[in-house]
Amino acid sequence: MYQRKKTADDGTSHELGSVLDDAFALETLRDLAEEFSQFRLRYKFGLAEVETKVKILAEELVHKGRDNPIEYVSPRLKTLASISAKAARIGCAMTVGEVGANIYDIAGIRIVCSFVSDVYTVADMLTGQSDVRLLRTKDYIAVPKPNGYRSLHLIVEIPVFLSDRVVAIPVEVQLRTVAMDFWASLEHKIYYKYDPDIPAALRDELVAAADDAARLDERMERLHRQIHGPH
Repeated sequence: MYQRKKTADDGTSHELGSVLDDAFALETLRDLAEEFSQFRLRYKFGLAEVETKVKILAEELVHKGRDNPIEYVSPRLKTLASISAKAARIGCAMTVGEVGANIYDIAGIRIVCSFVSDVYTVADMLTGQSDVRLLRTKDYIAVPKPNGYRSLHLIVEIPVFLSDRVVAIPVEVQLRTVAMDFWASLEHKIYYKYDPDIPAALRDELVAAADDAARLDERMERLHRQIHGPH
């Protein structure tokens, strides 16, 4: 009799412990979700700061009577799922501290310009501002990726003024021409369909198409300079 009662008590204790463990895990998960929500919000603010700077530069140039070097701007903020996937891919612990220290493209903005020279002009104007710190540059225009991808990638750091402190937020800036952006968009769709088994002939065609796009950029810039003179 005593033994049966003990067994019942042990079972009840086990169930209660399991419920408490589940409740603790749920509360921890909620706390983590809230922490990352606040974390992403800071990146959203940093992205807005960079987007505003770019729009100001474009409008100022137009006001000065110059052509607008920017065709369009496309901001992007990684979702929590996307952050988690990248953290797993690079072996980064899913904590705010580790993610902030190891993932620099949570906030990203694509700036599509008319000509190659505009890409570098906009990049110089943006990084020349006193509150913008250039952390990293990858020039895939000067040295394209093996698949033909061309673009200028910058990681810039910008201060975000919160109610109680100032935080430095990294933002990835991708600058490219219309032709580069067109190629990259279609290349992504083709790779998405065939990945990971992309036929060698298709890879070669994509590289050739990227070369054609680069030649088009060179030709259009040359025509622009013949008509309008140097930028």
